[in-house]
Amino acid sequence: MGFIISIIFFTQIISLFLSKVNSGRFAKWAKTFRVFTLVCSISLFTYWFVKKSTIGIVNNSVSLQVINKLPQPLDFYVINVNNLDKSGTFETKHIGNIRPEYYRIEHLKLTKSDQYWIVGYLGKKNMVYFSQHAVPNKNMDQIVDVQNYIIQSEKLSEQAKKHVETYNFENMQMGIWVTLCFLLMFLNISLLVRKK
Repeated sequence: MGFIISIIFFTQIISLFLSKVNSGRFAKWAKTFRVFTLVCSISLFTYWFVKKSTIGIVNNSVSLQVINKLPQPLDFYVINVNNLDKSGTFETKHIGNIRPEYYRIEHLKLTKSDQYWIVGYLGKKNMVYFSQHAVPNKNMDQIVDVQNYIIQSEKLSEQAKKHVETYNFENMQMGIWVTLCFLLMFLNISLLVRKK
C-alpha cells in the first residue's frame, strides 16, 4: 500500500499545480486530470479503510485467540516466523490492547511457518510478556492464556522487540503519508469547487 500512497501523493501535488491552469487549450485536460485523480484517490482510500475495518479472516489460516488473565491491560503483538521459507521473514501484527479477562482473535497464515511469537507490552516500551509457540497441527485453532509476566527467551525477545519497533515506525511513517495525502486531497477539492 505504501507504493500506492506515494503515487496518490505525487498525483495530488501535480493536481495542485494544474489548478493554476484556468485558460488555454490545456485547461480542460487539467481539470479532467484533477477530477480523475481525486476520484481514484478517494476510491482507493475508501477501499483501504473498509478492508482494514473488516475482520481479517484469511483462507487456510489458523485462528489465534489471546486471552489476558493478568490484572492489567497489555498491548499485544503477534510475530509470524516464516521459518519454512528460504527468506526467513517475520510478519508482525498488532493484536490490540486487551483488558483483563478479555480476549482478541487474530487469523494467521501459516503456510510458510510452523511457529509464532506473542509479545505483550505494558505501556509503550515496557515488554513484560514474550512467548514462543510451535504449531504442530495447522488444523487446530490456537488459544494462548496470558497468566504470568514472563519472558521465555531473552535473545528472542530482543529480536521481537526490534520487529515491533520496526512495525510501529513503519505505521507512523504510513500515518504521516496518509495525513499529507488527505491534506492535499482537501486542498484539491476546495480548489476544484471554489467559485471563480
